Amino acid sequence: MRLTDKVAIVTGGGVGIGQAYCLGLAKEGAKVVVADIQDKEAAKVAAEIKRLDGEAYAVAVDVTSPDKTRAMVDATVKKYGRIDILVNNAGLYTALKKKPFMEIDPEEWDRVMAVNVKGLFLCVKAVYPTMKKQGKGKIINISSGTVLGGSPYFLHYVSSKAGVIGFTRALSREVGADNICVNAIAPGLTISGSNQEGVLTPEQRLDRQKRRCFQRDQFPQDLVGTVIFLASDDSDFITGQTINVDGGALMH
Repeated sequence: MRLTDKVAIVTGGGVGIGQAYCLGLAKEGAKVVVADIQDKEAAKVAAEIKRLDGEAYAVAVDVTSPDKTRAMVDATVKKYGRIDILVNNAGLYTALKKKPFMEIDPEEWDRVMAVNVKGLFLCVKAVYPTMKKQGKGKIINISSGTVLGGSPYFLHYVSSKAGVIGFTRALSREVGADNICVNAIAPGLTISGSNQEGVLTPEQRLDRQKRRCFQRDQFPQDLVGTVIFLASDDSDFITGQTINVDGGALMH
């Protein structure tokens, strides 16, 4: 158990891939704060972790709010006394519809940027004082393989996830002296429950499989090991990096 007694916050931890991250971190011994705007879903994940003899705590958070991200951190420190790991997983994706960029209205663009980029900024600002005081921390940002492939009709989403990579590189330069590692993961298209309905046709999904070295669908569990590695002491000399986890579809 590589994360025994570590405290991890996972934003967007109540649903989909975030849920898998929470369960995986808890299995490795971490005390997991399941943070999600869908507070009832977060509570379900925390209850499941406890059922499996892990330690978890559910917190409602809107990552676009400075006050609510600070409240998330305050609740974590009050409950567990420290913060070792932040997984910036919350993001807008499944609610978005693919469309030509000329049909994306400014309000939708701003909303995507607020959640997918500003949300990381606010969460990092909230946890940084605690990690700096401890003299160590792990920040794991979730980007997307769409950045590497330049997926069309998703201009706001792809741009936001490209921003995550730049954010990761720049932040790692600023907090290296504090012994805080900042890395990103770029998942390929991951099948999580019904979240892919309307995103890909069966033919497109099959085409995605064929373009991978491992010719199958990608699932949340395929990402958990990389998150655990970046959260653990095994990655203490790795920072500013983006790890592409997509079964060998894109190689950069």
